[in-house]
Amino acid sequence: MKRNALLGAVVLLAVTSASEAAADGGPGPLGVTAVAAATAQSERVGALFAAADADAGRRVGEHFCTASVVHSAHRDLIVTAAHCLGGAGELAFAPGYRNGRAPYGIWRVERVFLPDGWAQGQDEDSDVAFAVLHERGGEDVEDVVGGNRFATRTTTGATAVTVTGYPDSLEVPVRCTNRPTAHNSTQQRIDCPDLTGGTSGSPWVNGDGEVVGVLGGHEQGGATADISYSVVLGPEAAELYRDAASDP
Repeated sequence: MKRNALLGAVVLLAVTSASEAAADGGPGPLGVTAVAAATAQSERVGALFAAADADAGRRVGEHFCTASVVHSAHRDLIVTAAHCLGGAGELAFAPGYRNGRAPYGIWRVERVFLPDGWAQGQDEDSDVAFAVLHERGGEDVEDVVGGNRFATRTTTGATAVTVTGYPDSLEVPVRCTNRPTAHNSTQQRIDCPDLTGGTSGSPWVNGDGEVVGVLGGHEQGGATADISYSVVLGPEAAELYRDAASDP
């Protein structure tokens, strides 16, 4: 589980807008974490809440994990870490969440898809999951904010990736761009400061707009705020995506 680091979060807010713009664009300074600008990409990322904390309007309560919209035929799918969805209770997702408001609405989780490795033994190499969302007003979430392609079997570190997520201690998303490296054959890691508790489930998006990692896995994402992990997305993740994406 990612550790909170309130001091780091305070320092983070003081990062210059120039640094954020460079990181947001992808190829700028690597390993810099800053508040994420509101862009088409960042609005596909959102915070997870207990459904009881999300009212019928556009204000929500305390968030605890991150998720993002991925493309699917039914246009209703989000990806996150399995340890974010393995508990009891109804959940809700707020894409583009900022400062207590959900500008693109609050979407209730309808069904959860967990890999066998996590469901049967909480295997850290299976710490990825999907959720199907209820439609709102005749629209699905991907109709509103779009979705990134979920890509498996990519080469770790082939390109830099941008990680966007919601620390528990902040009411805005943060993001950091860096090049992942292999931790072992089943886990990849990235060096980015201040990715504290709440960023579990954050997508790792490459320059082609593909989700090639999900913050979680080893130590449920990392025991420190400066090093984060993801499962290497392989055959199990691909099969899980096919099951979730084909759900009627």
